[in-house]
Amino acid sequence: MSNTEVVHLHDDTSSVVITLAGASLPVVAHWGRTLGDVDQAALRGLVDAVSWTNPNNAPDNPVPLALLPEAGAGYVGRPGLRGHRGGEHFAPALAVTSFSGEDDSIFRYVASDEAAELTVTGTVELLPSGMLRLRHVVRNDGTTPYSLEGLETALPVPSHAAELLDFTGRWSRERAPQRQTFNYGSWVRENRRGRTGHDATIGLLAGTPGFSFRDGEVWALHVAWSGNHVTYAENLVDGLPVLGGGELLLPGEITLAPGQEYESPWLYAAYSSAGIDGISAAFHRQLRERSLRPRPVVLNTWEAVYFDHDLARLTSLADTAAAIGVERFVLDDGWFRHRRDDSAGLGDWYVDETVWPDGLTPLIKHVRALGMEFGLWFEPEMINTDSDLYRAHPDWVLGPRPGVLPPPSRNQQVLNIAHPEAHAYILDRVSSVLSDNDIAFVKWDHNRDLIGSRVHEQTAAFYRLLEELRLRHPHVEIESCSSGGGRIDLGVLSHTDRVWTSDCNDALERQLIQRWTGVFLPPELMGAHVGPTKSHTTGRVHDLSFRVAAALFGHFGIEWDINSATDEERAGLQAAIEYYKDVRALVHSGVTVHSDHPDDAAWVHGIVAADQSEALFGYVQLATSVQNKPRRVRLPGLDPARTYRLSFDAPAGRPRLIQRLPADWKSVELPGSVLSEVGIQLPVLEPEQALLVRLK
Repeated sequence: MSNTEVVHLHDDTSSVVITLAGASLPVVAHWGRTLGDVDQAALRGLVDAVSWTNPNNAPDNPVPLALLPEAGAGYVGRPGLRGHRGGEHFAPALAVTSFSGEDDSIFRYVASDEAAELTVTGTVELLPSGMLRLRHVVRNDGTTPYSLEGLETALPVPSHAAELLDFTGRWSRERAPQRQTFNYGSWVRENRRGRTGHDATIGLLAGTPGFSFRDGEVWALHVAWSGNHVTYAENLVDGLPVLGGGELLLPGEITLAPGQEYESPWLYAAYSSAGIDGISAAFHRQLRERSLRPRPVVLNTWEAVYFDHDLARLTSLADTAAAIGVERFVLDDGWFRHRRDDSAGLGDWYVDETVWPDGLTPLIKHVRALGMEFGLWFEPEMINTDSDLYRAHPDWVLGPRPGVLPPPSRNQQVLNIAHPEAHAYILDRVSSVLSDNDIAFVKWDHNRDLIGSRVHEQTAAFYRLLEELRLRHPHVEIESCSSGGGRIDLGVLSHTDRVWTSDCNDALERQLIQRWTGVFLPPELMGAHVGPTKSHTTGRVHDLSFRVAAALFGHFGIEWDINSATDEERAGLQAAIEYYKDVRALVHSGVTVHSDHPDDAAWVHGIVAADQSEALFGYVQLATSVQNKPRRVRLPGLDPARTYRLSFDAPAGRPRLIQRLPADWKSVELPGSVLSEVGIQLPVLEPEQALLVRLK
């Protein structure tokens, strides 16, 4: 131990103990429940206590699992640094040359291999949110190019983290959960779509068997990158279980010239001793460090008019929207040149003079006069071959090699925004439209995968483009949309103000999509719209009350031709909007909680104020229950010593009930301890109905 250094990063909930033995790369001896303020003697004792013994038929010295796992040190799992210099030095032997630990919250180290001519810098930060943030940087110190194939950070988890949870999905059904035992071997989730992906896992969680929203220890990580990426769980017979991830680099994407560096994306990680909700609390705190103004009620025109843009129809829609309380009117796809359907026009970012002879000004002035903000749809990273831009610059298409187009998708190709001239063109055109019009919001779409392309440069150029537009137009808010929820990650959210959670507005599907997206994103960042009675994506028919109950737990909006709605429906929408404005501050600042309800046919979720003074819960009957008598519903997260008055709220109409409760239930007052531990009996709902319960 004489040549071993120990660094302890910790807060009230978690600890990370990092050891450095001689010049070896740093190793995490403990990541989990907080150890509190322990002294160096105790930390060194911890390191001794968890040191490995040497089994038979193994290297003479125990092989450490470093933050950057090293093949050159004998690690036989997934190496953290992968690359070569002309086929040599593919297993470097890095030695730490310096390190520092600051204020119990930041650890940095530098390591190098003189023979391989490489230097690596690593950073571990324990953020005020309680999250860990880690990254590595590799520099080529040689005189010849170095081909980098991967730079991934790894974090060990204890052996009792024996179950994995991650996510998959598709267009209109993003983030479907899947669980499995953390078996021996590797569980590798690679995304090669060139964007975050509908089917990519938004996060990887490991926990004690059966961990739930409220119970169990859970370890989670997330790669904050909007291009190709990898997350993995690996459990070797001669090592510790480990979670890791980073950018997935395609062959030849990163070749470091002499003196050049590559910086990995941030890897975010969180620990919870109180189930998945504890993970959510950390992610939500982190994302809420950016101050956002109150989220305005949105009406998006897509499912109301699609490409059928007509000034009279849209001004009438705006009139109705303003009358029911909408605060932001967003004109979707179809406003620019040649865009009468999805086969033409992408890249020609000029207002279509044939549809809008006076420009967008008449509509925008009308919307602004009604007291609403105006928003506009763009898809700047895409191009149609039937466009003036393509005819002028076919070489700006992103493909495997010049002159070869990837297979078309949604009739479009990808514009190479890493090309300096293409980048400048898009920046100029989008900026000009924003400068020439009173626009407060941009819906930024991205509707296809990248095929046979250099994804790293495109993703970096996308981030630069957003940064440049923000500098020019700091008042404009930007939404990340990618065929719905195909680009949701902390990388894009460092440049944008919300995401479009899914193209599916079916309220039943939205319950699942928002439930699991909400593990990582707070409600105010998730666009959630009330769609038409009959869903355009599934054909299901839902009551307005059910659709509203889903949208209330996000950034509330409407995507529906409300001029075709009945007077009763518009009145219900108006009441729902008033209710949203009343609970907006609570929903968008409170703590997200879930009850581990024993009936799989019903979900219980809610938002509890940070000071626990009030709460809003949703009780959602997804399907018919096996039980004839429904189970009691426990409402978690409340102050056990505070008394709450319950109200049953139905701003958009009462849900359909199979069995009602006595009238005096509506005025019940109970301590938080009773509500959280004993629970209450709620009415029996018909399938695909929801009940709102408010506590004050």
